[in-house]
Amino acid sequence: MKTPRLIILITLLLVLPAGTIFADEITAPLEINGFRLGASIDEYDFINFQNYLKEVVINDIGGFRRGTLSYGTCERPGEIVHIKLKYKDHSYKFYQQLLKRFKEKFGKPEEFTGDAFGIVLSWKWRFMDKDNNYISLTLQHNKKNLDETMGNMVKLSMPDRIEAERKCFIRKCEQDKIACPAGMMSDDWDNLIPK
Repeated sequence: MKTPRLIILITLLLVLPAGTIFADEITAPLEINGFRLGASIDEYDFINFQNYLKEVVINDIGGFRRGTLSYGTCERPGEIVHIKLKYKDHSYKFYQQLLKRFKEKFGKPEEFTGDAFGIVLSWKWRFMDKDNNYISLTLQHNKKNLDETMGNMVKLSMPDRIEAERKCFIRKCEQDKIACPAGMMSDDWDNLIPK
């Protein structure tokens, strides 16, 4: 009985200091290419803090539990170009009912945009409105993909307007550009590996 305890004690004494010394040699990475976790964003004055789209979150409206409205900031400021709403009912049965009603109202979808494994089921319709704007409509059901929202979702967007916002934003950024520090422009290994 005493021998196993002694062996455990000796093993712990031999292993713990080695583990502690080893842990001291490796420090947790906090920085990559000059961007440091915990630093104030104000330290990076060369960054453009805007994006070509802004989002507002909406909660608990009608049959929807949550959603986002994305709107332009450059070409047509304030104009909604993308709507994403998550249905309160997460079930596959509800998705099937939605899909049936979407097909009745909008016809057969143009494209299946889900995955091949049947985890994300997603159908897309494309339209032109009366003003010749390209409109995209997507109905999605997510069973298990943790990178996506679980349950049922509908997306309605104007892809051409989103692209116009992106192009306007790029033009504006080029005009207002503040130079990035030269050290951050290098693509050597020192900048590519976290420190």
